[in-house]
Amino acid sequence: MKSTLSYLISITILIFMFTACSKQPAQEISAAKSAVDTVISEGAEKYASEDAKKLNADLTAAMDEIKTQDGKFMKNYDKAKGMLAKVKADAETLKTGLAAKKEEAKNNAIASQEAAKAAIDEAKSLLSKAPKGKGSSADIEAMKADIKGIEEAFPDVQKLIDAEDYVAASDKANAMKDKATEISGQIKQAMEKVGAPKAAKKK
Repeated sequence: MKSTLSYLISITILIFMFTACSKQPAQEISAAKSAVDTVISEGAEKYASEDAKKLNADLTAAMDEIKTQDGKFMKNYDKAKGMLAKVKADAETLKTGLAAKKEEAKNNAIASQEAAKAAIDEAKSLLSKAPKGKGSSADIEAMKADIKGIEEAFPDVQKLIDAEDYVAASDKANAMKDKATEISGQIKQAMEKVGAPKAAKKK
C-alpha cells in the first residue's frame, strides 16, 4: 500500500513538474516586453542605439527559444525564462542610465551648435577680406549665398535641441560647421594665391 502510495505521489509530482515546465512563460514574456517597450519609449533608440538594438535582439532570441519549445512534445521553457529575465534586467539597467546618456547627448548637441556658430562667424569674417577681382566676383557671390543659407537654417538646430532631438541637432550642426569650414578653406586658398604674386613682386 505504501509502495503504491509513494508511486502515485511520484507520478503526481512528475505530472505537476511536466505541466509547469510545458506552459509558456506568459508572465515573464509580458514583463520582459513591458520593460523593453518602456525604455524604448523613453528614448533608448536615440540616446543608446546599440544597447537598444541588443535588447531587441535578445528579446527576439528569447521568443525564438519559446517557439522552439512550442514545437516539442516534451516542452521545457526554463532556458527561455532565464533569457527573458536577463532582457528585463538589462532593460531596467539601461533605463536607470538613460538620463545620463540623454544629458550627454544634449551637451554634445550644444557643443556642436557652438562649433557651427564659430565656423560660420569665421567664414563671414574671411569673406569680408576675400580678394575681389574680375575672376573671383562670381565665386564670392556663390560663397555669400552659401553662408546665408547656413545662417538661415541655423535656428533649426536650437529647435531640435528644444524638442530634445539631440542626435539630429548634433548632425545638423556638424553639417553646417563642415560647410562653413569648407568655405573658409576656399577663401584662404584664394587669399594665398593673391598674396603669393605680391610677395614675389616685392622681392
